[in-house]
Amino acid sequence: MDFSMPDKIITLEPSSIETIDTGLYEWVDQTLNLHTTTNGGFEKAPVLWLGTERSYQIKNNKELRDSVGKLKLPIITVNRESITKDPQFKGSFQAHLEENGDYRGGSVVYSKRIQQEKTRNFANSDVARSSKTGNETGPSKNKRVIFQSMMAPIPTYITVMYTITLRTEYQQQMNDLLIPFITRTGQINHFIFKKDGHRYESFIQQDFTSNKNVSNFLEEERMFENKVQIKVLGYLIGEGTNREKPQIVIRENVVKVSISRERTILEEKLQNVKYGLKGDFKET
Repeated sequence: MDFSMPDKIITLEPSSIETIDTGLYEWVDQTLNLHTTTNGGFEKAPVLWLGTERSYQIKNNKELRDSVGKLKLPIITVNRESITKDPQFKGSFQAHLEENGDYRGGSVVYSKRIQQEKTRNFANSDVARSSKTGNETGPSKNKRVIFQSMMAPIPTYITVMYTITLRTEYQQQMNDLLIPFITRTGQINHFIFKKDGHRYESFIQQDFTSNKNVSNFLEEERMFENKVQIKVLGYLIGEGTNREKPQIVIRENVVKVSISRERTILEEKLQNVKYGLKGDFKET
């Protein structure tokens, strides 16, 4: 993080269910970028999110379907199956932090910077106090540094299960699309995808469920199908649009506490007597 600019604010994008969905979809569509050989040549396999309405799918990309409305193969679909809040499957924030009833909200510091103006005032005050001429410029050993801390709600971890379905007309096409899911992560099944500055850990499940109808000699369309299960350790920040408190708050640390002294009329009389001052005092 760059704090060289005193007025720079480091923003934090929200992490919602939609953020996780979009991040995984883009990982399949853009990062893997799966291609295979079709009747039209070596082409990219289209990726379809199953959560959208069918009418939108048809109108948004008419090339996905033929003249009778059937999907053209090969095609890849992404679908969110379930969301689970499992306390045993969590990330780095393992403690529960309350917001202490503060109306401002926020409990985790994610960014910090020096408040230049107020820190400079303390430094100038120290220099003027130690200088005989009252000059506010010069070397200072000021230790009263004021920081502005940007705070956000603590992440809430969830387990999100996704099913990626590969559908092709030929076995060779299925081989082309399935191999990257097996080999991209090496000897482990773990990978990380990013979205809006957030990182989500993901795990490809061991079984790749296969379904095909090549043994059926009826008039059904020939099809190969494989399903890839992906388990994502996601996290949510805040309550979205239903949150009453601000998502991000800015707080400053305390470097000095000043308590004003109260003086009574009797105390003022004694002070004047002590130093030989005269004056009339009236009780109120």
